[in-house]
Amino acid sequence: MRQVVERLRNFLRYLLPSYGARVVAVCIAGAFVGLSAYLVYASRAYSYLSDDPSVCTNCHVMGPYYDTWQHSSHQRVATCNDCHVPHTSPLSKYFFKAKDGLRHSYVFTMRGEPMAMKAIAESQEVIYGNCVRCYSQLNQTLVQTGRLTPHDLTRGAGKACWDCHRDVPHGGVNSIASTPNGLVPYPKSAVPAWLREQLKK
Repeated sequence: MRQVVERLRNFLRYLLPSYGARVVAVCIAGAFVGLSAYLVYASRAYSYLSDDPSVCTNCHVMGPYYDTWQHSSHQRVATCNDCHVPHTSPLSKYFFKAKDGLRHSYVFTMRGEPMAMKAIAESQEVIYGNCVRCYSQLNQTLVQTGRLTPHDLTRGAGKACWDCHRDVPHGGVNSIASTPNGLVPYPKSAVPAWLREQLKK
């Protein structure tokens, strides 16, 4: 262990030979850690570890989807994550949430979201799997849609659940401006009040 520490010190001395270089490196590292911590706080990244549906409204464009879910029959029995993330294992659930969340944050930050949003193919596969999982008896005994694979659906060999149940659970949302009077619990701004006042001037 002592040898590893000594090698690390020698490497740092090689990279940062002078006292001034070390001070600059510490300042840059401190600024990086501070900005990263503020980014986690401002974006509420920690909130995505929960299954609370109001977390989805961290992105304001999700307001209509939250509002329509809140007024649907699914509101009593299912959260957003029950339908929109895989449930095969905790690892797959959080990996999918992280991957999909990073894609969402990129699209929303770059203002690339369409007015009428639609789940991408990978998300549709997860949603279909969860429909089949929750309604297994109905889907495999009575109507037999649960016996189709996502590949069958893309080939047109059958219908997905939402081909008939188009308005479940989002009640016909067709654009991000479709519920202008919805009561959505949008998060409060992470920008301090004193800074907001300065920005108004």
